[in-house]
This record gives sequence, C-alpha cells and structure tokens, in this order.
Amino acid sequence: MNSRHLGVCSWSLQPESPFGLASSCQECGIENIQLALLPLVHNPKWEDCRQILLDSGISVISGMLEASGEDYTSLETISQTGGLRRDEVWESTLDNAKRVGDIAAEIGLPLLTFHAGFIPDEQGDERKKMLDRLQVLSDIFEDRGLLLGLETGQECASNVVSVLEELSHPYLGVNYDPANMILYGKGDPIEAIKMLAPWVQQVHVKDAKQTEVLGTWGTETVVGDGDVPWKEFLECVPDCVNLVVEREGGENRIEDVLKAKQMLEDLGAC
Repeated sequence: MNSRHLGVCSWSLQPESPFGLASSCQECGIENIQLALLPLVHNPKWEDCRQILLDSGISVISGMLEASGEDYTSLETISQTGGLRRDEVWESTLDNAKRVGDIAAEIGLPLLTFHAGFIPDEQGDERKKMLDRLQVLSDIFEDRGLLLGLETGQECASNVVSVLEELSHPYLGVNYDPANMILYGKGDPIEAIKMLAPWVQQVHVKDAKQTEVLGTWGTETVVGDGDVPWKEFLECVPDCVNLVVEREGGENRIEDVLKAKQMLEDLGAC
C-alpha cells in the first residue's frame, strides 16, 4: 500500500482564475495540485487562491517557481535564457524566489520546484556561477523550511548527481520528469531515475516521443502514448513520492489529465 498523493499541475489546466482552477480540478476528480506561485505574487485576482481552493476541497501539495526571462522558443533560446544563467534577470529571479518562498511557507508547503537551467558539465566560471546561485536559492528556501526540487531534463542525470553531490545541500532535491529526459534528449528515463532516486522528492507524470531531428525537442504526448515505459518506471518510484500529472500541450487538457489518472489507477500507482 503506497502513501503517495495524486495531483495535477495548476498550469496544465490553464486556469484564468482560482475559481476556474478549482472547477477544473473537480472535473478531473483530483483533490491535490502543484500550484504555480508567481500569479499569487503578481496578479491581484489570485490573492485569495488558497482559501478558494480550500473551500473547494483542493489541497496544495507543492509549489512552482519560474525563473525570470525564460524563452522556450527553441532549444537554443532556452539553453541561453533558462533558469539561473542570465545575469540581467538574476536579481528579478532572486526577488521572486523570496516572495514565492514567503507565500509557500505561509501556506505550509513542503516543496517548491523549478528549472535551474542548462548547467555545464565541465568545471569553469559558468558552472560555478550557476551553482553559487543555486546555493543562494537553496538557502533562501531552507530558511523558510522548504525543499527545493530541481526539475529534470535540461541536464543528463549524471550531471544532476554531480551538482547535488557538489552542493550537498540538505534542502535541495529533484522533481523528476521522465518526459523531459526524452524531450531534451538527455538519456533514458528509467536509468536516470535509478541514479537520482536518493534525491527524488516528486514526480511529474508526463509523456513524450523522441525527436527525429537532431537539435530539436521531442514531442509531448498524452500519457501512455509516448516512449515512457510506465509500468517499469513506476516500479522505480518510492511509495512516498507524490505523482503530479503535467500536460503542457494539446487542446483537451482535462480529458488528457483524466487519461493519465486512469492509467495510473490501472497500474495501481495511486
């Protein structure tokens, strides 16, 4: 008997308001969410989000932070703008992290996740800069009693392990996304989770097919239609790690989330 929760990423449901988010969660039959927290900082209509969700029977089990100035137009643009790399937006990301951390601590969340960006494998000034900034963020969240989960995919698993071991920060872990390993062409999702298992704090349930054109992304799919071998993969996920459905493409988000939920139930994962 596992002790995990099944959730859904708030951004996957494309809500226009907290009421819309609560309604979509209810339509999916999912009572837990990972909540994108920047709208609570920058958009007044999201200020009462937590209370609206509570009144609707929806629990927030983790949060999400976005680094400033990210451009996902192509692999090249996100490699240059993703996460903690750009000096000109570092102060903005740092300010958002502090404000999001305060909200997460007030809500009582255990975990925040984000993309750190493409951290170089080789030692050098660029890697040192990004690890120094990651240390700063980890300290900010430690001060607020929050774990920080690195979203996988933009680095191969061995590099993520090297970052985690080099920093050796007690409040730094991994938000594991098997589809991202495929989308970014960063390795086999089964082998990667085996390497990262000691640090995995949460899993995104997302699927994808490998690219046929070198230098481009793979293609995200409905869960079960891609290259993730779900039965084998789920056997590698500890019982205590929550499964959170993420869907970033497609025009029928609720239908796609329901398909993912059904697959997980059929496999006895939740």
